[in-house]
Amino acid sequence: MEVYDFAIVGAGMAGASLAAGLAGQASVLVLEAEDQPGFHSTGRSAAFWEECYGGPEIVPLTLASGEFLRDGGFLNRRGALYVGRKQDKPRLDAFEERFGSTGATFERLDAAGLRAMIPGIRDDWCDAIWEPACADIDVAGLHQHYLKGLRSGGADLVTKAELDQAEYDGGVWQLQTSDGREYRARTLVNAAGAWADRIAEIAGCRPVGIGPLRRTVAQLRVSPAPAATNPLVLDISGRFYFKPESGRLWLSPHDEEPSEPCDAAPEELAVAEAIDRLESVVDWKVEAVERKWAGLRSFAPDRLPVYGPDPRKPAFFWFAGQGGYGIQTAPAAAAIATAMLLQTPREDFARGIDASIYSPERFG
Repeated sequence: MEVYDFAIVGAGMAGASLAAGLAGQASVLVLEAEDQPGFHSTGRSAAFWEECYGGPEIVPLTLASGEFLRDGGFLNRRGALYVGRKQDKPRLDAFEERFGSTGATFERLDAAGLRAMIPGIRDDWCDAIWEPACADIDVAGLHQHYLKGLRSGGADLVTKAELDQAEYDGGVWQLQTSDGREYRARTLVNAAGAWADRIAEIAGCRPVGIGPLRRTVAQLRVSPAPAATNPLVLDISGRFYFKPESGRLWLSPHDEEPSEPCDAAPEELAVAEAIDRLESVVDWKVEAVERKWAGLRSFAPDRLPVYGPDPRKPAFFWFAGQGGYGIQTAPAAAAIATAMLLQTPREDFARGIDASIYSPERFG
């Protein structure tokens, strides 16, 4: 039986991007539990690249990835507005202070500037921060780019292959999927998203506390229809965000409901709350909820991603806990992990990132 250099569990954006980086330089196996790659979080992303999303510790990953994404044609500039009311001024001030030295680009807008960008915004929303670099991401195109890269590099992608057993013996992982198929690899990479802690337990490693949180999004038909050039709008208090999409409006209540790893389904109450919050911001009429969906965003306890070998079992490599920013940081994250696994220099665009803060060693 062939012994792969690396077996990666999960073929979403995380697993696919890392496999593409490793393929051609090592033998790679990717095990995907679903019928197709990207069925869960990757295929349900709200699809935006926003410099400050995730906090200051995530900004270096985002900025580095932006270079790759722009050069590859995966970004379409939109701009983003963090909006607030008079009572939200301290939150907007704190945002400026928190991100002022990160390298992110933004500016404060007054009420007149805000109204010029969002026709129909209600009078009590009078303060905002403008991020001109925010862009839509072609998530499907980026994922396919990585899937094509891993295949052209000679990696083997196996779907409907849920990992059921993993034992490390004699420097090799003995792997078995739920249908009885067996594989062998020298290093096991955990890129399983919401299932990351379960994969760790299967492999005999201690979970680090990665917890899935459900996020709901609805597609609305509103009147007047949003202009294609309208920005992404986020509440500085974290209660909603919305953006135009093909003549419709994508709206989320910015919910984070704890969930078991699963095929996440939207909650009617979350959709209703989102619409209620939208109507408190703009005077647009909601004519119909055309579709709704939910995805799982998986966070470690400190809400930072987990990249690196397990401190107790180095042949088990963590590449998980990427929260809601796993798409927009995928190129830099994959470059960091590829360099770790192959013990080679990183690609130029990701060389300036301090990856030590993402190490699983921080959990003891």
